[in-house]
Amino acid sequence: MSTTTTSPGTMQSLPRHPGLSARDELCIATIRCLAMDAIQKAKSGHPGMPMGMAPAAYVLWTRHLRYNPARPDWPNRDRFVLSAGHGCMLLYSLLHLTGYDLSLEDLQNFRQWGSKAPGHPEYPLTPGVEVTTGPLGQGVSNAVGMAIAEKYLASFFNREGFPVIDYRIYVVAGDGCLEEGVSSEASSLAGHLGLNNLVVIYDDNRITIDGATSLSFTEDVAKRYEAYGWFVQVVGGDGNDMEAFERALEAAKAEKERPSLIKLRTHIAYGSPNKQDTAEAHGSPLGEEEVALTKRRYGWDPEKKFYIPAEVVERFQKERERGSALQAEWEALVTRFAAAHPELGRQFAEALAGRLPEVAPHLPVFPAGTALATREASGKTLDALMPHLPLVVGGSADLTPSNNTRFKGAQPFTREDRAGRYLHFGVREHAMGAILNGIAVSKWVIPYGGTFFAFADYMRPAIRLAALSHYGSIFVFTHDSIGLGEDGPTHQPVEQLASLRAIPGLITLRPADANETAVAWEFALRRRNGPTALLFTRQKLPVLDRTIYAPAAGLARGAYVLVDMPGAKGVLLASGSEVHIALRAHEELRAAGIPTRVVNMPSWELFELQSPAYREEVLPLSLTCRVAVEAGVRQGWDRYLGPGGVFVGLEGFGASAPYEIAYRNFGITAEHVVAALKGLLT
Repeated sequence: MSTTTTSPGTMQSLPRHPGLSARDELCIATIRCLAMDAIQKAKSGHPGMPMGMAPAAYVLWTRHLRYNPARPDWPNRDRFVLSAGHGCMLLYSLLHLTGYDLSLEDLQNFRQWGSKAPGHPEYPLTPGVEVTTGPLGQGVSNAVGMAIAEKYLASFFNREGFPVIDYRIYVVAGDGCLEEGVSSEASSLAGHLGLNNLVVIYDDNRITIDGATSLSFTEDVAKRYEAYGWFVQVVGGDGNDMEAFERALEAAKAEKERPSLIKLRTHIAYGSPNKQDTAEAHGSPLGEEEVALTKRRYGWDPEKKFYIPAEVVERFQKERERGSALQAEWEALVTRFAAAHPELGRQFAEALAGRLPEVAPHLPVFPAGTALATREASGKTLDALMPHLPLVVGGSADLTPSNNTRFKGAQPFTREDRAGRYLHFGVREHAMGAILNGIAVSKWVIPYGGTFFAFADYMRPAIRLAALSHYGSIFVFTHDSIGLGEDGPTHQPVEQLASLRAIPGLITLRPADANETAVAWEFALRRRNGPTALLFTRQKLPVLDRTIYAPAAGLARGAYVLVDMPGAKGVLLASGSEVHIALRAHEELRAAGIPTRVVNMPSWELFELQSPAYREEVLPLSLTCRVAVEAGVRQGWDRYLGPGGVFVGLEGFGASAPYEIAYRNFGITAEHVVAALKGLLT
């Protein structure tokens, strides 16, 4: 940390903050000036929010938030989520000053290649950043998931006299966060569940990029949140009355029944003579001249850049000492807890180490010759596994009977029962995805959530952020093709599979039968460094006889040879329910004297992670006659079909009809696959 022995002076040009000392004022000015300097040097960023919110953030971080900069992953720390991610220099300044592994050089290289201070907070890139925020509203919604995770963990581990899990989630959100629908969905659920461990501080600066919020946003946010069932407090003024803000924080911490919203009136770019309360301060640097004028109003030497007074260094050193003491106190509590409750202590240590109980011994085996939808097989797999996985929780967006996501014996998670492992998200797909991410980032609890595959579009921002941030969320999608039938094209996913395959870091699994479904669940539960999408059918599928076909474990390699013939003249490729169409085509071609190979491709992403030798073994370059069959659009298949391959699938949307008729009328049949391969051979 950069230090100096001289003081830049006092802030005599602006009113003092009630409840704060001269040294506190100096710390707040340091936060503001670091933000201005970094954004000005980068010639890019959002200076207004850090300037307006600096006093409140300082009070929160130095008087209320429990954390240890030396151990950013301390399990019982309070979580701080900057949902208004554009104001990230506020967070970066605090992280640097309090002693996290974020250097002054990183701040000086804000928004530049290689810096741990990117343009919006990214998890896990920057120590101390709890979740990736940027798309507005996601952070608020992630925080709801974090609050659920804390409540569940506390119910599972805590015993009288041993509150080993006891933390709060604090959020700073702006107008944009509360305008986005995803936060409305999540906040509604949070109020319903009575998540009193969640405190949202609403930075009410009344400015957006377009201008005043009154251009498009005139609702009474406080009344809306009261209607959600939140404890709402309004702190007026100019964002500087820290005595009133602290009283609101204390009241929020004392609230036992409801999540809290503190509506804090602030002024964007506070102190800027010409840009305070203007949209210019939202998304652009203030400019060198305006920075100098503003620093003078703060009592700061305008010539000093990235300047941290010695008094400020000394003050923030106390936060490191406080954090170490808090963690040491907690570790002593955990030691006593383990001695008093040995079995729980063992489970606590296992969870702390990130170890999952054995899954494979409990996987169900489905007999060949039967038939069931893979959504049914998924439900039966959960029935078998979940009694052995107490730190796995799941739910559905009001489609439980259709998604088969509720396992036997599962009790709902409610405000009365925090030990419930089943989450009723309601008709809130947007929020469900983001809440799953918030649960996943707890690192202790593995979450899954289900809906129809067509509604993955509603969840796409959360899925994308899960992949970007390596959250271990499990997204369960059923009714995965036109095979859902009569509900018609509004519910029949056509392009969704291609769109998920386009997301870097997401593993998409589309199993071909019940036993592959069990293997898919095992993979998803063990994958903790990124999200997994599980795609299941509505229609029944035959359970493959694995004495004839390759074992279902091949799913873990993304693609594998399901059945082959000597001298194969072509390859039939498929995923999911269409694998059975490829197998029928294979038999018809064999009867016609044309040997083929069938390659099952449940996950392109996993296949691409295999060695070149394995990929060549499965799809040799010598086999150029290739036909792919899938009940979706062609996009992406050409990488495996090559220049002369044929795709049997859809070119447009589906139709409302029994699924057998839909498949037949769209030409997704064994007959069409046979004709396509014969055409390639002639």
